[in-house]
Amino acid sequence: MILRRPLLWLILALAALFVWLPLRNHDVALREDLILVAVAIILTSNLNLMIGYTGYVNFGHIVFYGLGGYVGLYLATVLNWNLIVAALIAGVTVSVLALLFGLGILRLRGAYFALATIGVLVAVQAFVANFEPWGRSTGMYVSFASYAPLGGARRALWITYYLIIGVMALSLVLSLGIRRSKFGLGLFAIREDEDAAIVLGVNATVYKAIIYSVSAFLPAVAGALMFFKNGMIDPSIAFEYMLSLEGIVMLMLGGQGTVAGSALGGALYERLRSYLLTSPRLSEFHLVIAGALLLLVVRLAPGGLIGWLYRLVPRSREVVE
Repeated sequence: MILRRPLLWLILALAALFVWLPLRNHDVALREDLILVAVAIILTSNLNLMIGYTGYVNFGHIVFYGLGGYVGLYLATVLNWNLIVAALIAGVTVSVLALLFGLGILRLRGAYFALATIGVLVAVQAFVANFEPWGRSTGMYVSFASYAPLGGARRALWITYYLIIGVMALSLVLSLGIRRSKFGLGLFAIREDEDAAIVLGVNATVYKAIIYSVSAFLPAVAGALMFFKNGMIDPSIAFEYMLSLEGIVMLMLGGQGTVAGSALGGALYERLRSYLLTSPRLSEFHLVIAGALLLLVVRLAPGGLIGWLYRLVPRSREVVE
């Protein structure tokens, strides 16, 4: 039972820590740093549902985040819906679209599926860049009037921060719940040997389509909240392909297939990325460093940091999943 898993309580403690730290002195700079870490964890933990649990590499995972941002912003700013309702509807809408995409492309395997996910990302970005209601290539902007229902822009920043921390916690709990479920066992069977799983009665196409759809929901919700907080969205930042690649680096760094690995990899890499991007000497080389880091992890620690911990302390598997 998931309530008996020590990792669940560690996840809740992590979320509580994220809430408490910037509140001590109303530290805005720390809040902005932590919200980036939280988004990285959300994207990585949901990407893990595909790569870590089924073995299918998704190079276009960022499309869910961007689409959620567009749908959520349109509902919240143009139609004046409540932000939470708009974010949830964005998540449901993108999940349904992901299910439809998944039923089409998840019959492919290996490199063919990976290439298809890139095609989905490029196609969606091209559609959005030419979609008039969403501002085409110039995107959409949030007026100050849209923040009024939340008590003004300053209060809205704190509210969206708390909501994103909640989404982060839900992402990790969802990942843990699926990992401990019968459905999760079916996904792991697909990862290990899809043909054998089918022979044993696993409907691989349906399982993969469901998890592809599930992996879209919370990133879409996070996208709606984050772009509302940032005050604008356009196709170049909503569907930034390099973020999908960096998500894979985060997952490999922490340990694919593990709940804690997705959180650890997302947090560590985001802090490293933020440092490199703000460094006058290293800002142009952060992707080079990311690539080198990925090669080192694959070569020296293919199980990531969590895999290395398992080898060092075998009993840690009972706590860190």
